[in-house]
Amino acid sequence: MTISDVAGMVGARGQRHPERTARRRRYAMTPPTYFAVEYAINPWMDTAVPVDTDVAVAQWRRLREVYLRLGHTVATVAPVVGLPDMVYAANGGIVVDGVAVVARFRHPERAGESVAYADWMTGQGYAPRRTRHVYEGQGDLLLVGSKLLAGYGFRTDIRAHPEIAALTGRALVSLELVDPRFYHLDTALAVLDDTTIAYYPPAFAESSRRTLEALFPDAIIVAGADAFELGLNVVSDGANVVYPTAATGFAEQLAAAGFRPIGVDLSELRKGGGAVKCCTLEVYS
Repeated sequence: MTISDVAGMVGARGQRHPERTARRRRYAMTPPTYFAVEYAINPWMDTAVPVDTDVAVAQWRRLREVYLRLGHTVATVAPVVGLPDMVYAANGGIVVDGVAVVARFRHPERAGESVAYADWMTGQGYAPRRTRHVYEGQGDLLLVGSKLLAGYGFRTDIRAHPEIAALTGRALVSLELVDPRFYHLDTALAVLDDTTIAYYPPAFAESSRRTLEALFPDAIIVAGADAFELGLNVVSDGANVVYPTAATGFAEQLAAAGFRPIGVDLSELRKGGGAVKCCTLEVYS
C-alpha cells in the first residue's frame, strides 16, 4: 500500500475509512412545474403554507445541474397537470436489471402518477409490471449491493414485498417504519454505497433496528436534528453524497467517513415532504 493509498483512507478527523469510489448513475426526474400543496397526506404538508412554484423549479434545476456536473445521466419525465406531487419521481416505481415495476399509490390524489410513470417506462423500452398491493416505488425500496431494503408501515403494504422480490429476482429485507414523519423508507435511511448505509433508528420498529444492526454494524447513525430536516433523503454515487443543506451534522459525519457531501437547498420542495432522493428515481440497470 502506498502513502497515497493510506492518505485516501484517512478522514477529516483522522479516522481511517475505505476509499470511496464514484460510479456514473442514471436518474429520472420530473420538474415541479405544477408543484403545490393542495392536500395533506403526510405530516410535512400544510395546505395553509404558501408554495412558490418558481422557487421550487429553480431549486430543482440546481439539483439536476449537480447530477450533470458529477457526470450522471438525467432523463426528464414530463409533468402532468393535476399531479402536484409528481416531482417526487422516486415514488414512481423501480427499474432494476431491465425490469420496471410501476408504483401503486395508497392515496387517490397520487394514483394518476402511476399512469404517467408507466408511460415513461414504456417510452424507455420497458414493459412495466404491476403489483396487486400498494407499494410506492423507491420511496420504500432502496438497493444496497445485491439486496433491496423495503419499507412498510405507512405507505407500502408488506404484502407487496414478495411480489417485488419475485418480479425483480432480488433478495428483499422488510423494515417496519413506526414514526409517521418518516412515512417512506427514503426519509429514514440512506444508501451510501454497496455496503454502507446511514439511518435514524427511532423511525424503525425494534425488530427492524435489530435487523439493520446485524446487516450493517458500521452504519452511520444520524441524529434527530438532521433526520427532521429530511437529511437522510440523499442520493449517493458511492463517493459524492447530495444532501439537503440543513443537515449539517450529517454532512460532517459523511466527510469523516470519506464521502464528499454536496449540499442542495430544496426548502420549497420540503413543504411537500420530500428532498433530494424523493426527487430522484435511479435506474438500477
